[in-house]
Amino acid sequence: MEAGDVFGFLGPNGAGKTTTISAIVGLVRKSAGAISIFGRDIDTAWREARRLVGIAPQEYNFDRYLSIRDVLIFQAGYFGIPKREVEDRADELLAQFSLTSKAGVEYTKLSGGQKRRLTLARAMIHRPRLLILDEPTAGVDVELRIELWELLRTLNAGGMTIFLTTHYLEEAEALCKNIAIIRAGKIVTQQSTADLLASREGSSLQDVFLELTR
Repeated sequence: MEAGDVFGFLGPNGAGKTTTISAIVGLVRKSAGAISIFGRDIDTAWREARRLVGIAPQEYNFDRYLSIRDVLIFQAGYFGIPKREVEDRADELLAQFSLTSKAGVEYTKLSGGQKRRLTLARAMIHRPRLLILDEPTAGVDVELRIELWELLRTLNAGGMTIFLTTHYLEEAEALCKNIAIIRAGKIVTQQSTADLLASREGSSLQDVFLELTR
C-alpha cells in the first residue's frame, strides 16, 4: 500500500489478517519476509516504525476507571509525549470526534458510536501517519456504520493512510481505493478496487471474494 491509500485487507476467518496486523505493529515475530512503514523497517528501526502507526482494535479495551480524556492522555504516555502537549492534543481530538461534552465520563457511559469514535481518537493521539482499523464497524447498526464511513473519508482526505479489515464487503467497496485478498496466509490478489471489479465485469466484490477464497 502507498501513502494516502485506504487499503482493504480482506479474507475469511483464519486467513491471516490479524496475524499480519500483529506483525506490522510488533506483537508477533514474523517467520520470513520484511515489513517497512514509510521506509522504516520494523526490525531495524522499530521505534520509528511503531510511532508511525495507530491501531484501533475491534474490541474495546479501555480502562473503565479513567475518564475518556484520561484514556487519551494515558495512551500518549507510551510515546513519551510531553504532558502539556498531550492535554492540548487530547482536547483537540475530543472536539474532532464530537466527544468534548463526555470528556470527564467513563467509557461505559458512552453510546456505541461514541465508543467507536473514542477508539479512533486513542489510535491518533500520537499523530500517526498510518491508521490500522480491525473490523471498525462490526456489530454496529446501519446508521452508525454510515457515520463512521464519513468519518474515515474525512480522515483520509486530511492525509491519513488507512489499513482496513472488514467482513462487510460493501464497506470495502465503498471506502477502499485498493484491496488485497488473503487466503490461508497467501495474498491471492492485490489491485485497485476499480480494476478488480472491472476484471470481472458485472460482478460485485462479494462475487469476487467468494471466487478467490473458495
